[in-house]
Amino acid sequence: MINVKAKSINTVLGYKVDLKLFLKYIKYIKQGIYNNDINIDEIEINDINIDFIKNITLYDIYSFVNYVTVERQNSSYARARKIAAIRSFFNYLEKKVKLINDNPAKDLESPKISKRHPVYLTLEQSKKLIEAIDGKHKERDYAIIMLFLNCGLRLSELVGIDIDRIKGDTLTVIGKGNKERTVYLNNACIDAINRYLEVRPKDAVDEKALFLSERKKRINKRTVEIIVKKYIKKAGLYDEKYTPHKLRHTAATLMYKYGNVDIRALQQILGHESVSTTQIYTHIDDDKLRKAVNANPLSSVMFTKQEESEE
Repeated sequence: MINVKAKSINTVLGYKVDLKLFLKYIKYIKQGIYNNDINIDEIEINDINIDFIKNITLYDIYSFVNYVTVERQNSSYARARKIAAIRSFFNYLEKKVKLINDNPAKDLESPKISKRHPVYLTLEQSKKLIEAIDGKHKERDYAIIMLFLNCGLRLSELVGIDIDRIKGDTLTVIGKGNKERTVYLNNACIDAINRYLEVRPKDAVDEKALFLSERKKRINKRTVEIIVKKYIKKAGLYDEKYTPHKLRHTAATLMYKYGNVDIRALQQILGHESVSTTQIYTHIDDDKLRKAVNANPLSSVMFTKQEESEE
């Protein structure tokens, strides 16, 4: 998948998880395993062959979509990714390796995804979050939170930072599609990173990795998620919707709202391939739009009824 479609590692891993669940479900309904009251996640799929796959129909696929919608309560985003994985899988079997003649996913439609406003912390909430950071690894955690809030990094980009990719006020990260992106560091980030480097273990297992775990290895995504949730809760802002990705939304929102950042510039900062993705942040500045309208020199002109002249 990586070589054929040039997908990122994260996308490929996501597709792998989705396809495994899909095949487990199909085996579940095709072979009557449900009579044994077995959890779908526990079903083995090592014995699935091409003959089994050739018998999968469009109806089976829609049955799976209904399952993840009703039973697993997947969002439209999650369902769309699963459908993309299934469609790519069958397209590969049909067009690349020519193992099937009939593609059951050919007419498979993706769910409509409604545009949602991003969830983010306000400026005051962001300050509370920063003030809540303490403990044994406070320098590391502070640098992590500051990079999220100031640079709008993706979780995968943050955990993948290597020390030698930091040059003065610039940081090179690997974004979606394995594309390199230059991120500019402000003074707060530079200071946070330098303070962390002073206490960072010198005998790290992963020498290049900037952020290390308790075991002195490159920190993983799950650990960072736990760190963020811990301080969100400590700051009195606890909510399941606040994740590392929401801190990325926060950075974008604060830059757009307070920094007068052009939407195209924000697109480059966040590493969005399309500006349409970045435009979700343009809704947030209702106050600025309101002020702009009120600043019109004609805004104070009121209607006055002229008296009719006497004949």
